Amino acid sequence: MKTLLAGLILATVAMAAETNPLVIAHRGASGYLPEHTLAAKAYAHALGADYLEQDLVLTKDGVPVVLHDIHLDTVTDVAKVFPGRQRADGRYYALDFTLAEIKQLRASERFNAKTGVPVYPSRYPSAAAPSDFRIPTLEEELQLIAGLNRATGRTAGIYPELKQPKWHRAQGHDLARAVLPILARHGYATKADACFLQCFELAEVKRLRHELGWRGRLIMLIEGKAKGDDGTDYAAICTPAGLKELAKIADGIGPAIGRIVTWPAAGAAPKFTDLVALAHAEKLAVHPYTMRRDDLPKNCPSVEALHAALFRDARVDGVFTDFTDVTAAWLRSAEMR
Repeated sequence: MKTLLAGLILATVAMAAETNPLVIAHRGASGYLPEHTLAAKAYAHALGADYLEQDLVLTKDGVPVVLHDIHLDTVTDVAKVFPGRQRADGRYYALDFTLAEIKQLRASERFNAKTGVPVYPSRYPSAAAPSDFRIPTLEEELQLIAGLNRATGRTAGIYPELKQPKWHRAQGHDLARAVLPILARHGYATKADACFLQCFELAEVKRLRHELGWRGRLIMLIEGKAKGDDGTDYAAICTPAGLKELAKIADGIGPAIGRIVTWPAAGAAPKFTDLVALAHAEKLAVHPYTMRRDDLPKNCPSVEALHAALFRDARVDGVFTDFTDVTAAWLRSAEMR
């Protein structure tokens, strides 16, 4: 009983410390450095991010690495280093390479795998990327964050995402069972810890809470489309009944920005949904994605307008941002931090 009470007190203290909107570094400081590199995470920490995101997939030998999706060919030189190792669909999958092989790859800014054209042309030039930009393991990144937290005296939390766990299991690998022990070993296991675990698959969110016994904070990610590739019914989740059910297992939602606010036409006022209010009624936190100053929502007039709509008008609890400093500066100027 004493242990349970202590845990509840710690969780309450942790949540109280996060009453201000959170700045969540989406793939690190990905607006300035190649996504998910340790350099991008270190810079996001220096820019004041409250949380640093880790997208997680498995290698052939079962090691969780920090990579946005299951493919290697849009952020590395895998096609050059390992020609002919693609699958029938032409894609290079992380799961087909050992960690030792993946460590031979040079990470760069995201590009179109077919054309080689950068997705965000104004960002860090791939040609200038140092040869030591590599794909980190989850262990390596957690060690880096722990070191930065200690050296600076400022705690930045972590925000890991399990990428396509259903697909991984179909390939004979259990992503969650590989990740959870690592998180626990680094002190991320309860709601009192500075960690949000997230996933787009409702079945996996339920499995994490019930079958695997995850006791930490849990976020249900919600795409802009009605249903996910795994069959998750996002439209149903966003109803009052769906959010009430979700609140029994999750601590918050991470919806696409378009599920909260849109701009119907150039020069038009923003149009809001009731999703944030419905989620807050169930005591669910709301952390939408993704603020990009070089890729604003259609018809959104400015970065300032987007921040104002999300934080001041919709009252979200945090936002995933490629530009940590821009979001943090807006919050300070609006006296919301």
